[in-house]
Amino acid sequence: MGKVRAVGFTVGILFLALALLAAGAEVVASLQAGSWQPRILGQVWYDLDRGSLNLMQAVVQRYLHPAIWNPGMVALLQWPAWLVALIPAAVFLLLFRPRRSVRRRSFSR
Repeated sequence: MGKVRAVGFTVGILFLALALLAAGAEVVASLQAGSWQPRILGQVWYDLDRGSLNLMQAVVQRYLHPAIWNPGMVALLQWPAWLVALIPAAVFLLLFRPRRSVRRRSFSR
């Protein structure tokens, strides 16, 4: 396995672990509340570090384009956190999956 493939596969595994952790946190919160409690990405990010969320909004709107933040990022921030991590996990794991070695058999007698 090449180095690029190994790094890409490892990144995919890390995203998958993050997705599983986020899904687990959603299940635990739902069990504690007694009803389904989705953990959306925006709320998780806000709970972890609201300053960086506000900074990201300002940077995107000021230096890139306001339309990237609203409606683009705002829509993404309303998705379940586990789904936002699962999508890149699937992409990385599919693109950088280990290749099976093909053995060529010689049928000469």
